[in-house]
Amino acid sequence: MLLKKVYIKGFRNFKEATCNFEEHSLIIGANDVGKTNLIHALRLLLDKGISDYDAELNESDFYAYEDTNEVVIRAYFENVTEGCVTARLGEYISDEGKLVIQYTAKLNAGKVEYQYHIGRSDAPEDLLLKENAFYRKYLNLKYIGSRRDFWSYINKTKSLLLTQTKADRDAATIATDDTLYADIEDKLKYVDEHIPELSYVKNATDQINAELNKLSIHNQEQKIVFDTSNTNIDRVISTVSLASKHDEKKMLIGGEGRINQIYLSLWASQNQQADISNEVSIICVEEPEAYLHPHQQRELAAYLGRTLNGQTILTSHSPFIVSEFSPNSIIRLYKDKEEGNSTQVASDGCSEVIKKGFEDFGYRMSVIPAEAFFADFAVLVEGPSELTFYKTLAKKIDINLDRLNISVLDVAGVGFDVYIAILDALCIDWAMRTDNDVMKIPYHDGYRYAGIERGLDRLEYSFNLEDELQKRIEGLKKKIHGFDRDNEPLETKTAAKELIKMLDDYNIFIAVDDLENDMLNSPLRDSLKKFYDEKSVMTDAEIVEKMKEHKAINMYDYLKKHKDSLALLKDDALALPLVRAKERIEEQYGSY
Repeated sequence: MLLKKVYIKGFRNFKEATCNFEEHSLIIGANDVGKTNLIHALRLLLDKGISDYDAELNESDFYAYEDTNEVVIRAYFENVTEGCVTARLGEYISDEGKLVIQYTAKLNAGKVEYQYHIGRSDAPEDLLLKENAFYRKYLNLKYIGSRRDFWSYINKTKSLLLTQTKADRDAATIATDDTLYADIEDKLKYVDEHIPELSYVKNATDQINAELNKLSIHNQEQKIVFDTSNTNIDRVISTVSLASKHDEKKMLIGGEGRINQIYLSLWASQNQQADISNEVSIICVEEPEAYLHPHQQRELAAYLGRTLNGQTILTSHSPFIVSEFSPNSIIRLYKDKEEGNSTQVASDGCSEVIKKGFEDFGYRMSVIPAEAFFADFAVLVEGPSELTFYKTLAKKIDINLDRLNISVLDVAGVGFDVYIAILDALCIDWAMRTDNDVMKIPYHDGYRYAGIERGLDRLEYSFNLEDELQKRIEGLKKKIHGFDRDNEPLETKTAAKELIKMLDDYNIFIAVDDLENDMLNSPLRDSLKKFYDEKSVMTDAEIVEKMKEHKAINMYDYLKKHKDSLALLKDDALALPLVRAKERIEEQYGSY
């Protein structure tokens, strides 16, 4: 069976949202955007650990940005065929294997009343009122929070883990264990009998008994002794503790990352060995990457996917975790100022729309685009030299990319389509800058403004344009395609300029020529000539040609010596992608 989607209305920072899930789903988003709140909504429905007291919401649990007195949380299940569920809940499951569970809470005069419903669909006549969440015994959620108390968990669960592994032994193993058990028991009796014979132990008990005799004449026939109680072998086994060993030498278990790995491994092991024949559980883990370095983060994500039984839901802040997930299994949460700062779910969660955007990336993603998923704005540039330039430029014109949650991404040539499709699907704002390429049309004598056409493709794909503007664009596009390069018509030049201005309004920036020429014709001219042409013998074309040789290396070397010159570009067109990104973020979240 599969938890297919959840509908939330009026709960905490969710005004109204629908979130689709897959068998393995990953929830991402900025701090305080509502990842834990989404999980808590699921827990209200499905977590056996949620008590009646916890299920009774506080006023602060109702939607924060408008007056509301009702919370609705509804879970939709599909392919419900497991016998342990159909045997107990069959009357509520549709012929198509669908099941709906609903939690509602109403606030009236400061008092909160809540109810549970279950049924074949979300139609009011199908959702039946129940006194409690009785279904959790057969259908539930197992939850690991982001704040994990390792030792408390071990002490609470080790007996269960030992009991489970003990029950899984075969007859031969049991016979071997019984022999070893008897041997240990004999040795423990020996220990218990001889420890009191140690002189300092015996002297200590003699002193205690002497002092007791001074206090009272009663019970003098009873003697106080130190009793190790080790003869109870079961008690000894129940008090075992985890330790780390190397070459039979005990060591500290390790740092927080290692402890986190042990915690999750034990939890996964317990989940594997538990008798699940009587229930179906959805596994939810918040921030599994805590304290782990990148390689271990990736391996942990893969491990949990392989190990945990059934449907799993993770939350994470790690691009390394993201890179291990199937594209259509990613759920991005974000706040929308136009919707009163309520939390929205990009593309309604796990979606084929997102999957389509990733098709050219293959099944997995690299860490570089994964990082952008956590951004509120992405600036797309053509290559590594542009990437280095714009990241350095941001620092020199006082635009703090990390504080503003802006990513600058290299699209590896002109691969804007793939990146923008992803960003659009995840509702991440973007700007792009591309060269003003003019290219010959294959098998044709004419030329075309390829850079402008590239920008127009993105404009028409990503924005709903008014009919009048669309018609104007179509007319102008014809004038920039198929012209004579050696005798370019005035109407072609005019159309190109008008289209560039239109694209600028949508944060699609077309270079005057390319990055190198635009830099040379900017306030950076003097520093560039000093770096490339100390003897002042090179033409502009020669300097540009030199800049384009080993572009990324040359850019790095130039910036290493002249990065402070980039402050001159604060009001230059070259800085516009960064400036627009900053303005958009401040429009959404306010200025510092």
